[in-house]
Amino acid sequence: MWSYISQLFNKFFRSDERSKKPKVDKPATIEGITGNQFPKGTQAYQNNKYQYASSTYELDHNMNPGLIIQPRNKADIKLTVKYAKSKNIAVAVRTGGHQYSGASSTSAPNILLDLKKTFQGPEDRTVFEKDGKSFVRTSVSWSLGDFNAYLTKHHLFVPHGQCTSVHLGGHVQTGGYGQLGRSFGLFGDHVLSIELIDHNGMEKEVTKQTDPDLFYAILGGSPGNLGVITHFTIEVHRDNDHQGSRGLKALYWYDPKTLKRLIDILVEMSDDENFPRNYDFCISVLSSSFKLLDLWPELDGRMREEHPEIYGENSIPFWPRTIVVYAQWVPFEKNDVCNMDWFNRIRKGSIFNQGVEEKPMSKLTGDWIFRNVREFEHPYVKRTYLTNSTTLGRDGWADWVTKRIDAIVKPEANRCWLSAQLQCYGGKYSKFTTNAGNGTAFSWRDSTLIATLDCFHENSAKSRAEDWQKVNDAEGIGPNGIFSKQDRRVLWGSYGSYDLDASWAYYYENREKYEKLRQARQLADPNGVFTYNSFCVKRSG
Repeated sequence: MWSYISQLFNKFFRSDERSKKPKVDKPATIEGITGNQFPKGTQAYQNNKYQYASSTYELDHNMNPGLIIQPRNKADIKLTVKYAKSKNIAVAVRTGGHQYSGASSTSAPNILLDLKKTFQGPEDRTVFEKDGKSFVRTSVSWSLGDFNAYLTKHHLFVPHGQCTSVHLGGHVQTGGYGQLGRSFGLFGDHVLSIELIDHNGMEKEVTKQTDPDLFYAILGGSPGNLGVITHFTIEVHRDNDHQGSRGLKALYWYDPKTLKRLIDILVEMSDDENFPRNYDFCISVLSSSFKLLDLWPELDGRMREEHPEIYGENSIPFWPRTIVVYAQWVPFEKNDVCNMDWFNRIRKGSIFNQGVEEKPMSKLTGDWIFRNVREFEHPYVKRTYLTNSTTLGRDGWADWVTKRIDAIVKPEANRCWLSAQLQCYGGKYSKFTTNAGNGTAFSWRDSTLIATLDCFHENSAKSRAEDWQKVNDAEGIGPNGIFSKQDRRVLWGSYGSYDLDASWAYYYENREKYEKLRQARQLADPNGVFTYNSFCVKRSG
């Protein structure tokens, strides 16, 4: 029996490479480390091992490292890497810990390096100008909310995601998908240089010019498996270059007809390859009890006046099912003119919106951030799908996805909660599309639309959430799929097999690309210092 359990452990929590090496005892604390060290079995360890995925994959993926280290500086990181190499164990790197399936953690005897607060001094983010352009050198330790506020203070912006507590380390390596996807591309597209500590504990700077293969592999290849990234430099955009930008945030009570009308607008935009790059559009559907004021604080006064029925004991609101829309227009040329009819079609029927506001882009990017640390305090069955279809309208996808959403949102007390997000990314002018081939490995750049359908559930309703997603998989994806003929996934939103070597075809376009990433891993991590679980690109050889 024990032999069988041991085999399963090696299969799912350690790569083939690590399992061939002799077993060692779990690490004690490391001499010379000046930061915090939390050995397994202590209360401090329990307090600090949390991952976003702990609620769902704690047992499946064994997110229980032998030791957690919160390094104070680069010297602590170097000591940790050298210690792990000498003891034949691996190091996992975490900044925010928000990856869907917990892939930034590891199991004993391996070590978890927690960089969440390591590099947060004034020297760890700096704005500078060069050749008439603006740049920021930043660390991996800042949260997205903090980083956005810093850029806004300097009247700067960059495309990024929408979850406030995601940290920059994992975000930059997995792309940084967000509201500005069509207009400006991905967060990771803006990286110019990467500073890291390699498998020998040495500091190294990587650029597209100095080491194009490693640069490529870090940005979209195998996060955390090519070294410990500490800082990176990005090119950012300036408010003054895009004066007249406009945005709309609108709220609707959930209704299938309203949802279908909004999705129809999204599909029209997605199917039109000539749609101007200036526009970005995202639809979110949220089940009842979502903490909407965390997303939109200014709602409170208006809702108290117009909808007092949602405020219960202690004046705490209980939000019904809602639809939230973000729509944005940004000028690139002096002669660009905003199509207000587009905005007016979207805002029709909303119960709350502040109008189409003309704002600097740095402030609009803050409006698009979800301030909730977590959507719902429950386990989940998550999905993020991508498609390159330009016939979603003709194929009836809007009807289909509306019915699928209604199937899980409409039933009362089904103990499931939906957080869905549908966003257009495509078109031949979209920067998400045209940035393909820019030296990064971010996949599926010909995608036109991305749909995230996350079903949270009580433990007793797990099978209901799984069954709902099985229908979505079967009807939406595959040769006869109404959404995509190909199963396309993203590293930050992984699901299914936890063995990346067995499921690479979902995350990368072809075997040639995957082999290129394997070779980069072999060079960057020849001894398997960063092979801490099976959700990583396997080394070549």
